[in-house]
Amino acid sequence: MPPRASIPQPSYGDDVTTPRTEEPLQFPLPEREPAPAEGTRAAVQTKETEIGPTGRPMPFLPDPKPVATHGNARVISMCNQKGGVGKTTTTINLGASLAEYGRKVLLVDFDPQGSLSVGLGLNPHEMDLTVYNLLMDPETRLDEVVVPSGVPGMDLLPSNIDLSAAEVQLVHEVAREQTLQRVLAPAIAEYDVILIDCQPSLGLLTVNALTASHGVIVPLECEYFALRGVALLKTTIDKVKARLNPALEVDGVLGTMYDGRTLHGREVLERLVQAWGDKVFHTVIRRTVKFSDSTVAGEPITSYASGSTGAGAYRQLAKEVALRCLDA
Repeated sequence: MPPRASIPQPSYGDDVTTPRTEEPLQFPLPEREPAPAEGTRAAVQTKETEIGPTGRPMPFLPDPKPVATHGNARVISMCNQKGGVGKTTTTINLGASLAEYGRKVLLVDFDPQGSLSVGLGLNPHEMDLTVYNLLMDPETRLDEVVVPSGVPGMDLLPSNIDLSAAEVQLVHEVAREQTLQRVLAPAIAEYDVILIDCQPSLGLLTVNALTASHGVIVPLECEYFALRGVALLKTTIDKVKARLNPALEVDGVLGTMYDGRTLHGREVLERLVQAWGDKVFHTVIRRTVKFSDSTVAGEPITSYASGSTGAGAYRQLAKEVALRCLDA
């Protein structure tokens, strides 16, 4: 039998319909563009399209600039009259993160509870000299009281319950609001950053810390009751700025203990941005059990759980603080 001639396949316009037996069509995929190089304008624009937990575009945060020499420290108070909002945790971990980036940091425990000292592994009952001696004894020098924190590049000015007596004794002193400013003066030329952990009140010790500071960071738990007290704190800061320290500025408001799964947490953070605008840090500190574990261990989360989300958040906060008020 002669070979059958091949029959051309009908076009889509033909009336003949025959089952198709061809291989499925292969559509070439478009080539994926390479990711922009870190630090380039394209990378910055790409980063800015990401919406952060505060509801604003997340900016690109470069690593802090290296410093050749230390000194001319910026003094920053961690201040909020409500307790349990993360002041001490932020002081320890922000200081440790800045030290990782090459800054020389001094932490000042200015709370009679001594939580900052305990959080770095010190026993408050075994301290010979504390910030109380520095405030009340003119013969005590700063270098006699400062102790290593266990973190390279970060020192500690410790405290214990003795500091509670200073608030009563300072009432009768001349220029009592400038006492801490005077005793910290020698540290300005030695450190890059001085972080003061304030007590949860707006008394004389807190006024001393604000008078000695260039800036204030307000850690604020993402809860309704924490939000209510911010107006009173703002009034105190404004009074200190008008009467005692014209150079005082609010460096930023930090949302802490944030749980994005709850509507309440998201609403509080939204209200915070509405009230404070760009003063609110893009970085938000989320709840994690690693913070409690690192406190029990007596070390910052950046060394206790270096790869955790909490450590990453405080490193990001260090970049943001450096960009706002250290490298400006």
